[in-house]
Amino acid sequence: MEAQRSFSRKVDVPDYAHYLVAFFVFIIGTLGIAGNALVLFAFCSNKRLRTLPNYFIVNLAVSDFLMAITQSPVFFINCLYKEWVFGELGCKLYAFCGALFGITSMISLLAISLERYLVITRPLQALQWSSKRRTALLVSLVWIYSLAWSLAPLLGWSSYIPEGLMTSCTWDYVTSTYANKSYTLMLCCFVFFLPLGIISYCYFFMFLAVRSTSRDLQQLGMKVRKSTLVQQQSIRNEWKLAKIAFVVIIVYVLSWSPYACVTLIAWAGHADILTPYSKTVPAIIAKASAIYNPFIYAIIHSKYRTTLADSVPCLHCLSHPPQKDCASAFNSESSIRDSNISRQSSMSRMRLRPISSMSTGETVHS
Repeated sequence: MEAQRSFSRKVDVPDYAHYLVAFFVFIIGTLGIAGNALVLFAFCSNKRLRTLPNYFIVNLAVSDFLMAITQSPVFFINCLYKEWVFGELGCKLYAFCGALFGITSMISLLAISLERYLVITRPLQALQWSSKRRTALLVSLVWIYSLAWSLAPLLGWSSYIPEGLMTSCTWDYVTSTYANKSYTLMLCCFVFFLPLGIISYCYFFMFLAVRSTSRDLQQLGMKVRKSTLVQQQSIRNEWKLAKIAFVVIIVYVLSWSPYACVTLIAWAGHADILTPYSKTVPAIIAKASAIYNPFIYAIIHSKYRTTLADSVPCLHCLSHPPQKDCASAFNSESSIRDSNISRQSSMSRMRLRPISSMSTGETVHS
């Protein structure tokens, strides 16, 4: 009875605070569900998008879609009632889904970073490594890793309880027990800080590789004039990819850093200084991470825009270039792909860095 009462208690805050949170949750849920659904629709309707690297992006869209559709409606309803209304079991299921899909999205970003790192800095190894079986295995490992961390509170390592305004649930990072503190520390390290460090490492060396190759092409431009145009297009594509990747890192940090800070404050023994608002706002920002990745990784790419513009009449405005230009773009991609094969065979003679042999990195994702 006491446990059930703890799941239905209210927080003494003005009613408008709950309604304001409900408004933002509704916006986040609508954009997250619609944006990720469009990514999945584009992938299913366009065979050209069904490449091995794009499966990581689809996996990210799946986890973000499930995150939005399982979290936002429940959160929204609780805000209207101004308390948690789904009981203890509902709280545990809600928090479990939030943890599972949130961690899967983070680790999917890590998998995308590692794949891009291999393609750009070690192109020949990436060609040998790529296969449907290995891609499926890596995606499965992402989900297994996330599932392990999500099941832990259900099995006794910490627990799932209401948080903030008592309208959402998460793991218990407030109660100072050994199980809660150890789980909080390990979760922050192996789900946030370690992946962030690996992602930063990958993109730092990707930037260095692209910049170094750009300088090499400028120095050898007079000697390889016949392939200069293709090489310049390759460099532009790689720089575009690197810039998009940098945006992903920034959004990743901005979305989850406030929540990580709040949990570490409680872990350090200062949970008493945390107010319901200071717990709720970071949670909302973290859940909003599900709405950014579709636009960063998919919607802004030309093939996705073209697919959506052709399939969804109301999104016809996404197709900026005319059809003639689109055909020209596809022809250009084909020429780059063909040139890639010949450049790989003469790589040692040209003495270029490995990145110049993978000019199709962007075209695969575009």
